[in-house]
Amino acid sequence: MTTEQAAAPPERVLVFAAHPDDIDFGASATIAGWTARGASVSYCIMTDGDAGGFSAEDRPGIAGLRREEQRAAAKIVGVSNVTFLGEPDGYLEATDAVVREVVRRMREVRPDIVVSMHPERAWDRIQKSHPDHLACGEAVTRAVYPAVENPFAYPELEAAGLASFRVPWLWFYGGPAHLENRYVDVTGSEDLKIAAITAHRSQHPDVDRMQERVRAILQENARRARLPEGRSAEAFHVVGINTDETIAGF
Repeated sequence: MTTEQAAAPPERVLVFAAHPDDIDFGASATIAGWTARGASVSYCIMTDGDAGGFSAEDRPGIAGLRREEQRAAAKIVGVSNVTFLGEPDGYLEATDAVVREVVRRMREVRPDIVVSMHPERAWDRIQKSHPDHLACGEAVTRAVYPAVENPFAYPELEAAGLASFRVPWLWFYGGPAHLENRYVDVTGSEDLKIAAITAHRSQHPDVDRMQERVRAILQENARRARLPEGRSAEAFHVVGINTDETIAGF
């Protein structure tokens, strides 16, 4: 288990999510810390989010509304580059077409860290494991190795000037608790995280309860990380893809 507090920020980060608001629940305080220290962070949201929300009044324009909410939430934590794949909410699958678009974004951004939802179901809190979340994680995992670094995978991307690229690190959020091996101390960024989540107004029938629960989870993560009382943390399952400990090509 590793706890980060003042490690050097990455230069470029690419974050994937199934729906608008997933990133804000899972990783927005960590992202706020990175952008505050100069990192360039980009988001890629896979579905249009049209199956979310609680108000019948929002239904006709829910997809557009959720995109606006996500852009507003991203701005709060210092992110301006937000793209959407537009897959149907509730039907996301790790198809060849989706994996190709994930590879495209990775080759465009060429990040030091890819952040994604987890492909494994979390029985400790099943809400983390919406089928779209699992599909997002699976698509990103298939893309990050071997497709993005294989020049013969999706040769049309290579021909268009998007050269193959080796991703160093893959950080998963929203996965099984027993796999979490990296905690980021986000003390001081709690309000930014809460504000980013709250920006998704169409998704919160009880804002006060949501905010209380989010703060409790951050504090529980800090306890698991053995941080001092009163600290907050976000939790990740970090996997080295191309590091000093891995062997290129295997």
